[in-house]
Amino acid sequence: MGTGAERREDAESQAPAGEPDTGATGGGAGGDEPTAPAGSRTRRYILVLLGVAAVAYALDLISKLIVVKKLEYHAPIDILGDWLQFRATRNAGAAFGMGQGLTIVLTVIASAVIVVILRLARKLNSLPWAIALGLLLGGALGNLTDRIFRSPSVFEGHVVDFIAPKHFAIFNLADSAIVVGGCLIVLLSFLGLQPDGTREGDDEGGDDEGGEEGADEASAKAEAGRAAGNGVVDAPAGATRASAAASSGTAERAAEDRDGDHAVESGPDAGHTRIS
Repeated sequence: MGTGAERREDAESQAPAGEPDTGATGGGAGGDEPTAPAGSRTRRYILVLLGVAAVAYALDLISKLIVVKKLEYHAPIDILGDWLQFRATRNAGAAFGMGQGLTIVLTVIASAVIVVILRLARKLNSLPWAIALGLLLGGALGNLTDRIFRSPSVFEGHVVDFIAPKHFAIFNLADSAIVVGGCLIVLLSFLGLQPDGTREGDDEGGDDEGGEEGADEASAKAEAGRAAGNGVVDAPAGATRASAAASSGTAERAAEDRDGDHAVESGPDAGHTRIS
């Protein structure tokens, strides 16, 4: 009986043994700190984009207001002799006087560019890209404002240009912002830097690392599951052994009782006394 009791106690102690392992495993999986979201960084870069765009737009708008008030219908102002002048003119075409007669088409294109920039900003995670897109957005808004609000009519307004280098087309600050932003975008693309902050070729390496980490995590979970399963299986096995030991002890006691009965019946007073 002592052996059966000890085995029963072992079985009871083994039964909950698997529970801490399972809980620890679950706690480890659920207790991992979540990765910091990239949304906060994206918001910072969007603010940079909007700040750059606001500065470019404000400088272009203020300069045009001054030119229209002080310089239009007046003689040009020499900045570097005849190599650089401020000369007010109206442009019905695109930057640097190109696309004359396509005012409405250029207005639609500028509007589409603004929409594309705003949609791209949602995945922005690069400071150089934020600056480049901000310059492009500010310049596009500057010229679009002229096309909407200046004469001769809505969406057909002529853009105010005033920077006149020698042997070159006349342009404005919005055109400069568009050109600088476009050149910066070309440079970033050439260097392989994407708007989300990654570089070309990093995706494949990231997939490999992600696959390895996933395999390691799956292996760890499987090992923990086997350990927990072993603890649960040991408990029924121990209980079965204890039950078998108890049955064996009961059988032994029954056999001893039968042997005692036989011994009494075979004594000298068997005929007078019978113990059943």
